Amino acid sequence: MKLEHLVLTGRAALVLTLGAALGGCMTSTPVWDAHFGEAAHTAAAMQIIDPHAAEHTPSTLGVDGKAAVAAQDAYDKSFQAPVTTLNPFVIGIGSGNGGGSGGQ
Repeated sequence: MKLEHLVLTGRAALVLTLGAALGGCMTSTPVWDAHFGEAAHTAAAMQIIDPHAAEHTPSTLGVDGKAAVAAQDAYDKSFQAPVTTLNPFVIGIGSGNGGGSGGQ
């Protein structure tokens, strides 16, 4: 009985070891990997009211190219050299616009 018990224990240990080794080779997320990113794409699509708006809405006449480039350049330059004030703590005091008491 003792030898039979040892053989049974050895076989059980072999099956457990083989199962653990094969379990390490198997991936556990094939379904998850196949659907990776679907939630992000769905959320982005839900934020678009009409995805085909450009196809059925005619383009409107706007600013010509030269004026658009000049406006964009002026916009870019306003961030490169912003207008500085003399004293940032004094806003509209003494500007002569009649907003204060004027010392009277």
